[in-house]
Amino acid sequence: MPWQLPLTRKETRPITCHDDLGHSKTHGHEQRYVSPTTGICRKLVIQAVTPSGPNETPIKNHINQASKLAMWLLATNPFRGWIIFRWIATWLFFVFKLLWSVIWLLYNTGYYKPYARDFQSQLWAARSSMEYSSRVVQEGEVDIPTHTLYPRLLVIRDKTKNEWVHCTDRDTIIRTSFIAISYRAVDAFTRGPDEEREKAVFTEEVRTAVLGQGFDAYWLDSECIAETPAEKNRDVYCMADVYRGAKVTLIMLGKAGSGERENECWRRWGERVWTLPEALLSAQLCYKFRDREEVKRLSLHDLANLAYTHHDIEQTIVNAYSDKDPLERLERLTLLKSAIWRRSITALPIVSDPTPPPNLNLIGERPVTNGGAYKADRVYALMGFFGHRIQPTRAEDELRALVRLSMANDNDRIVERMVAMLPSTITPSACWYADDDIYRANLWDILPEIQVAGVTENGALVLDGCRAAAIRWKDFPEVGFEKTHSLRRTVIGSMPYFSWPCLIVGLSVLTYTRPGGFALMIVGIVLLLLSPLLFVFSQSGRIVRVQPWFIGVKGVISKAEVEKHLYGGAKGHFPRMNFTASGSPFSKPEQGSKRGGSLRQYEHARSVESEPGAGHMYTLIDTCSSTMYYFRAPRAPTVCIFAGREGGLGRFVLCSERCDINELHKESVLRMPTEISQKMELCGWVALG
Repeated sequence: MPWQLPLTRKETRPITCHDDLGHSKTHGHEQRYVSPTTGICRKLVIQAVTPSGPNETPIKNHINQASKLAMWLLATNPFRGWIIFRWIATWLFFVFKLLWSVIWLLYNTGYYKPYARDFQSQLWAARSSMEYSSRVVQEGEVDIPTHTLYPRLLVIRDKTKNEWVHCTDRDTIIRTSFIAISYRAVDAFTRGPDEEREKAVFTEEVRTAVLGQGFDAYWLDSECIAETPAEKNRDVYCMADVYRGAKVTLIMLGKAGSGERENECWRRWGERVWTLPEALLSAQLCYKFRDREEVKRLSLHDLANLAYTHHDIEQTIVNAYSDKDPLERLERLTLLKSAIWRRSITALPIVSDPTPPPNLNLIGERPVTNGGAYKADRVYALMGFFGHRIQPTRAEDELRALVRLSMANDNDRIVERMVAMLPSTITPSACWYADDDIYRANLWDILPEIQVAGVTENGALVLDGCRAAAIRWKDFPEVGFEKTHSLRRTVIGSMPYFSWPCLIVGLSVLTYTRPGGFALMIVGIVLLLLSPLLFVFSQSGRIVRVQPWFIGVKGVISKAEVEKHLYGGAKGHFPRMNFTASGSPFSKPEQGSKRGGSLRQYEHARSVESEPGAGHMYTLIDTCSSTMYYFRAPRAPTVCIFAGREGGLGRFVLCSERCDINELHKESVLRMPTEISQKMELCGWVALG
């Protein structure tokens, strides 16, 4: 599935940002980055294969001038018309340059350029209770582990008075066996003038069924969930314990008629968000159609076949809760999230594609779902399966609730794993969220290396423990590197520097010995003619150590071009740059006996670049591992974050910067060697939103 570009609107007002010292700076809406050397916000200049925009420039490099001249002389045929005069002029410039050539020893720090900006704003919700959070904490809000609570209220039949009463006495509730009722609101009543009458009829049907099963107490949400916000939040918080504590859960289905609507009743009931926790957490299940008297027992296996349409996931979950095929905790929770996220709060049809995150623009507004449902209803339905839960609130959207739930259950680290995934659609806000992964990895396959410290008012994650590095876009820097030692290359590389001494000494001794003088002059001239070849050969050899750099290029650039811009080219049998075998969505592995990236990647990426699609094609060059990566992104990423490990490689998140709100935005994710993360410096808090 292709990436989808966010809708943007053209702004005219200038942007004001602040550096770490609090100094303000006003600029336009062009893409910008924080300089890794000064920490100052600057306009981003992008080198491109084919420059087209105002901030794009042709590819440039800073390699040794003598190396550039030597490679041009060897690559150019001088016997093609008038180019011979340019060739001779270039050769003369090269040989005269040997007179004052200085070999600079580039300092190798051993680290990538760091990301020089920290998140300094306040958190909306923090992991640590010692941190200040701007979120309004509800009265009585506590974190209580599961398996310890009972319903706040039960409807119990008073045998002496032969009437049903609402009981809130804790001691009575603890000692009372009850039935929990699961149903769809549209099967019980319809909104309108007859709503109260239909509710009363449905309640009487429930009470008759409860008595028929030999119970004198039941829990029905329309009667037992309070109306006041504080008590309602508490009831939703304890919802999972209601079904855990019930002896039986009775599923009240709609009217099936003579049987032709049975499947439809089951399917519609199964589309509700809360049906999974209601069924899976129950000790025993039974069901009843409203137009039939009979109450039948039901197993989880039968329920999956009757009510759930996505048998691949639901059946796996049912088998896990039936102890037929146990799953690891994280895998089970991930499947539960996937199943619940496909369900609707308003009984709409279940969708098969991954559900995108909700619109964060609704934060703080009134809920848009029927019946005043919580905007984070799906998270609250999911949290009953976790060891620790969060207090529900109407002012909270799904993504911020998911972050709070993940922070409360640190062992699962669901949100941290999402950060390292590359979804098919990266949303404009809350870009950390992922329902799927382009690399076809599961949530439990990823081992996170970061920790979420909190979430901001905008829904951005604040990450701690990040190893981050800056990506250079304006040109290819002069890269310090070391080669394997070779006596032959050392000797041959020193020969061009003896050409001018041989000529000068030969001219000096002509008055004393003409044969000796001519011999030295001939040797000097031959060395001058061969100096480009000798110089390039001396620069060859396998590179063993190199200054780490992340270098970006807009467009698809070839491997030979990258080698030329980095090292000036070389004559030898050692490749200085390689394609990734499995590190990007456009990677193609070799299928021989040796692992590596196929050379066909370049042609494949070129063909994809010409096809219509969201975003632009970019090339990322990593000098530390000598690897190239082709990827597509809406904007050029300027920061690389090491987020975790998966499948034998590291997950590196490529981000662009929003200096005005001090946040990063995920543009793509690459799989690169884990060891290069040790060359990235640790940074402070980073906001990913």
